[in-house]
Amino acid sequence: MTALLVILILVVLIVGHELGHFVAAKLLGVRVVEFGIGYPPRAFKLGRWGGTEYTINWLPFGGFVRLYGEEHEHEELKGRQRWHSIMSAPLWAQAAILVAGVAMNVAIGWGLYVAGFMNGLPTSVAEGTPGAHLVVNGVLPGSPADAAGFETGDEIIAVTDASGSSLLTLTPSAMVAYVEDHGGQKIDITYIRKDATSTVPVIPAHAVLADQSGRPALGVALALVSETHIDFWGALREASLRTGDILSQVGSGILGLLHDALFWHADLSEVVGPVGLISIVDQTAGYGAGQILGLAAFISLNLAIVNLIPIPAFDGGRLLFVAYEALTRRRIPSLVAQTLNLIGFALIIVLMVVVTYHDIVHLLG
Repeated sequence: MTALLVILILVVLIVGHELGHFVAAKLLGVRVVEFGIGYPPRAFKLGRWGGTEYTINWLPFGGFVRLYGEEHEHEELKGRQRWHSIMSAPLWAQAAILVAGVAMNVAIGWGLYVAGFMNGLPTSVAEGTPGAHLVVNGVLPGSPADAAGFETGDEIIAVTDASGSSLLTLTPSAMVAYVEDHGGQKIDITYIRKDATSTVPVIPAHAVLADQSGRPALGVALALVSETHIDFWGALREASLRTGDILSQVGSGILGLLHDALFWHADLSEVVGPVGLISIVDQTAGYGAGQILGLAAFISLNLAIVNLIPIPAFDGGRLLFVAYEALTRRRIPSLVAQTLNLIGFALIIVLMVVVTYHDIVHLLG
């Protein structure tokens, strides 16, 4: 069921991306030859309306839009053949059609966040907020918390030491102070994960945090979150803020990864592919519809940024071609464009193989 949910999320987001290209092409007078759900080979044709074939294809991992003129991408269409061709459209229109897919993913992500906040998407709040929960926001590899099996999303509901003294105020600052007072001593932490309650012993240790080696720590990041359902207007505001933050964070992360890749020391171990999404969605599903909607929104915004990477197989690469033609006022030679596209596809395949390998290692671990 989790795998099916992952496929459903990816199909909706990728088809939504292609729908952006489709709508922009139609509005700008470029003929759409085919709008396909899934990838070829074709399973069957739904029908033909407005000069466009609508198809269902066998590989259920997304969708595509085929524009008239793409099959003659580097050849000059003549006479009536130029009518409604993507290659005869002004360069600004070609760029707008390409950007429309990215814009659609941003709009979908924002809309999913609106729905998520209205359904109780967890939101970080300040200490003292009524009804807030203390939640694990990250676990340091190799730390006592990691050894105890804590995971992001665990809700801490009780902390007790060997004498029976409990932490009365469950906040990040109170937890830090409690841990510092119990360095080298066993404490029992009770938490909830997917409606199941567990208690594990943990011993705060020194040198867990490299820059604070003298302080006892567990190696866990904590946050206070609230799952209060927000009204529509409040959800619009929160969704806009969250969308802006995620776009900024993902954009910075992608730029950092590309910078590291140029110097051959990019770390792809934390990049998640379709296989890794199965584990993430499985963890998220237990926390309600709001969490699933929030995760889908996050993936949609990631797709928007990734598609802007200037690799020929992505929209960003095709935008680079358009920019080149606008600056030089001449088309890219056919052989050069085909070679760059092949290199782009090869890079994507290598990247997917590496990412999938790390996903499988994480799942087995």
